[in-house]
Amino acid sequence: MAATQEALYAGRLDLDLSWSEGQLPERERTKHVHRLHPYLGKFVPQLVEALLERYVAPGGHVLDPFAGSGTTLVQALESGRDATGVDIAGFNCLLMRVKTRRHNLDAVRRDLLWAHEQASAFAADERMPSGATPYLRDWFAPRAVAELLHFRSLVEQVASADVLRVILARAARSARRTTHFDLDFPREPQHGPYWCHKHRRTCTPVGEARRFLLRYTLDTLDRIETFTAARAADVHASVQHGDARDLELGGPFDGVVTSPPYPGLIDYHEQHRYAYELLGLDERREAELGRPARGLGRDAIRAYVEGVAAVLANARRRLGPSAPVCIVVNDRRDLYPEILRRAELRLEDRLERHVNRRTGRRAGEYFESILVCRAA
Repeated sequence: MAATQEALYAGRLDLDLSWSEGQLPERERTKHVHRLHPYLGKFVPQLVEALLERYVAPGGHVLDPFAGSGTTLVQALESGRDATGVDIAGFNCLLMRVKTRRHNLDAVRRDLLWAHEQASAFAADERMPSGATPYLRDWFAPRAVAELLHFRSLVEQVASADVLRVILARAARSARRTTHFDLDFPREPQHGPYWCHKHRRTCTPVGEARRFLLRYTLDTLDRIETFTAARAADVHASVQHGDARDLELGGPFDGVVTSPPYPGLIDYHEQHRYAYELLGLDERREAELGRPARGLGRDAIRAYVEGVAAVLANARRRLGPSAPVCIVVNDRRDLYPEILRRAELRLEDRLERHVNRRTGRRAGEYFESILVCRAA
């Protein structure tokens, strides 16, 4: 804790952007649609809310070219701003569309309650379904595969198909044959009993998906209804699936709030492999910036710098006069001076915040910087 205390007492941190667990408990960080599906590396919504309040006028249009799970878009809608989000990962775009769409609540309620009834009545046996892919056979028990595939068969029977797809993916994540303490980065299927570091006892892998499908169907309905009441009227979000380096972004935009992926840390396609397997989503993993498979050698870092700079340069060209670009980073490799130079962005301010709310095996603390830039 010494480094944290030194930073606090030395006045290096922006205390309005740094929250303790007591000040900002998990239920507030995962309010309404922010918890429709777990997502590694996502923004704290309250951080986005604070940056929008400081830098983008109400009624403005904000861009996030590395939109991920859509936190910037959701907070923009809640605070009375339009938003555009871009991501290379098909699952991310599906999740964003479900979070930000202005749903017909009567239709969603009818569809989800019907799906809940169908899933509850379905009786799976212990045989592996003949249509299961090798991935499903490895990572899921036979009963779980049967229940997931049955739920998938319901998707095209309702108008709220995308909502059911997100529920299916969330249930699949929980139903995998993996240890309870390693849902984020499972490396191989867990087929037998194991000592569980989370529960401090011997546990066995999950053998079914039904309870997750039922729980998440009702939870999703509640979260969509809650966000529908919270979002501002007459605001709109647009989601684009593509490479933000050369995509036509639209605009003009009144600001950018974004957090680019860190090099070599998270494979955002592999993170949701189960969703791509079950839903047949468009995979573009080779275009993903910072993929761990590329390593952290000189060539990989050079490609990362060039890629992030190209995205930010494309965004800069679509900004209105004097519009700010807020970039949340943990730049321990000191890459951003070169990235900003290539993107023709001028650093106006650098804010520091303390982060200490990571849980489980990823527990710890670290610092983030918010780079506030404008066109050079």
